[in-house]
Amino acid sequence: MGFPNIVCRKFNRLMNVKIKGCFILNPALLLLAFGVRLPLITIVIMSITEMNRRLPAEWEPQSIVQLTFPHGDTDWADQLESVLPCFLEIAASISRFQPVLIICQDAAALRDRLYGNRERIILIEIPSNDTWARDHGGITIIEDGRPVILDFVFNGWGLKFPADKDNLITRRIYQTGIWDAAIRHGGLVLEGGGIESDGKGTLLSTTECMLSPNRNPHLGQTDLEAGLKELFGLQRVLWLHNGYLAGDDTDSHIDTLARFCDANTIAYVKCSDTTDEHFDALQKMEAELLAFRTMEGQPYRLAPLPMPAARFDEDGSRLPATYANFLIINGAVLVPTYNAPQDKVALEILQAIFPEREIIGIDCNPLILQHGSLHCVTMQYPIDLKRSDTIFQ
Repeated sequence: MGFPNIVCRKFNRLMNVKIKGCFILNPALLLLAFGVRLPLITIVIMSITEMNRRLPAEWEPQSIVQLTFPHGDTDWADQLESVLPCFLEIAASISRFQPVLIICQDAAALRDRLYGNRERIILIEIPSNDTWARDHGGITIIEDGRPVILDFVFNGWGLKFPADKDNLITRRIYQTGIWDAAIRHGGLVLEGGGIESDGKGTLLSTTECMLSPNRNPHLGQTDLEAGLKELFGLQRVLWLHNGYLAGDDTDSHIDTLARFCDANTIAYVKCSDTTDEHFDALQKMEAELLAFRTMEGQPYRLAPLPMPAARFDEDGSRLPATYANFLIINGAVLVPTYNAPQDKVALEILQAIFPEREIIGIDCNPLILQHGSLHCVTMQYPIDLKRSDTIFQ
């Protein structure tokens, strides 16, 4: 939908015609625009009634959460036995509250290692390059009251890593028949970790990621924002121009930096150490967040999260540990922890934000070795999306 509508908007500007929504253009009008003389005809522009479309917030009721498990042909090969327990704990924790979909290579072997509410865990064998379901998973919108899965291009965070198998996972899941929803191509290179929705028409994102030259180089910020508004039924996009985490491969995904907790609350990473390399950039990001306003014109309630004590890999490179990479599910919030002194404070802050949800800390030190964390390996799907799972057990 995005690309045709962008073309139509440019055409409308050319013809000085202003029509809202999606357009069907009479071919005669296109010919006329390019100087082709035509007989007397009636030229009609038809407008499709604009659909009621929105991008749900993460705290809304969910059907299922997807994980894509590591295996020997991923970058996890040398760390497989240390990272698998983390994935298993995430799956088990989610299964206490709702179903879990695990994309794997050997369902029989994995089933023996599962725990938690195993009746809620669905295993599907699909080839994969890596494990970052947040970014290769489908993004679900609600359109006229029904879920629609948008299958965007995943190109390994701007062509940094192989993604030929991961880019096909959403389509292959759909082909199993598990989803009770329509599916269509998103028309853009886009990762779920790059966007945050309040469910009411506001999207939060970063220019560093979304305007990366290896993602959608044909679109400037104006056209990209217009495309996002059409795809997700948005009223506005709030752009952060500052903020990063050392060791992050995603070009500053928003889900590592700042998160909607409700329509009026944003939790974000705050750096208080003036000697830390992140201090200046995160101070500027904080100033941008302070300047943002809600739909009602009020300042957001900002909840600063501490930075964990610095974590490094065996080569001395800093790893992107962040408490902002939490996952909201039905009845709980899963929070990455790092065996750091700041863990307790972060858990308490999030409990105050989500008083009616259980706050569950999960040690994600193994995950950050490959430069991601808890939210990065999960993708939630909204209510009314999943069919009966009996045939997938």
